[in-house]
Amino acid sequence: MAAATFDVRGKTVFVTGAARGIGAGAAERMHARGANVALVGLEPERLHAFAQRLGPRAIAIEADVSDFDALQAAVAETVERFGGIDVGIANAGLSFTGPLRSAPIHQVERTFAVNLMGVWRTDRALVEEIVKSRGYLLNIASLAAASHAPMMGPYSSTKAGVEALSNVLRMELAPTGARVGCAYFGFIDTDLVKNAFSQPSAQSVRSRMPSFLANPAPLPKAIDAIERGVQRRAARLWAPRWVGAALTLRTLIQPLTERQVLSDLDGLSESIRIAQASGETDGQDPLLGVAVKASVPEPAERLVDRA
Repeated sequence: MAAATFDVRGKTVFVTGAARGIGAGAAERMHARGANVALVGLEPERLHAFAQRLGPRAIAIEADVSDFDALQAAVAETVERFGGIDVGIANAGLSFTGPLRSAPIHQVERTFAVNLMGVWRTDRALVEEIVKSRGYLLNIASLAAASHAPMMGPYSSTKAGVEALSNVLRMELAPTGARVGCAYFGFIDTDLVKNAFSQPSAQSVRSRMPSFLANPAPLPKAIDAIERGVQRRAARLWAPRWVGAALTLRTLIQPLTERQVLSDLDGLSESIRIAQASGETDGQDPLLGVAVKASVPEPAERLVDRA
């Protein structure tokens, strides 16, 4: 028997990473469906302007998901304002580019602090309210949870962790009536993806991708998937549609990915060389990674040529 639709009208949705991209799109869609929304994240000016545009059913709260106390305070402020929380969307995430061998330690640790531990902290801060309302927690993972590509080591590792965390929490909360979902997205047309693709090291990698990967899917496809997932309190959701097939065939995806990469070692070596020579990691925002426009230095050899 099909489950009843979970209607968000009059309910409260708590969204992290709500200043831009998938988080902002999901919050706006939930608000349009009649929900109160808590817009949580960094970039306070963007958050407050967004909340002001949405009106009295929206609240902006500055909080870094690497700070559990800040998340607890954000939950408390949301409950005080709206009376409870029915849906939590743990969306905050970031990425830095570059190979694991030379990636700055602080960038790798920041990725883990936000993408994995930040999701756990968000879930932990929200869980009692979600249990009380018999609501829904949605953790945003990625197809990168199942397919691990070069230059995406920390990102892929954290998204695989988010998937595992979601699977366990889904089972543990089942007796309470609350539900937990995990979202798997391919490349979506967000600031994070656009800016990552613009990095020097990404150019040669992208040129070898199939077109359906190299051309990010429109943002509304991800937001539509989230809306359907919330309505169904779905265990899993994805976008674009082909991601579902990739997940079904996940035991083949990683060997095929490795086989393709290893068939062009010269290309891989060139991508790594460019990442290291360009100094692209130096221009990436220490808090938000490539989600904000990076200031990428010119490759060292060009600077030498101009001297």
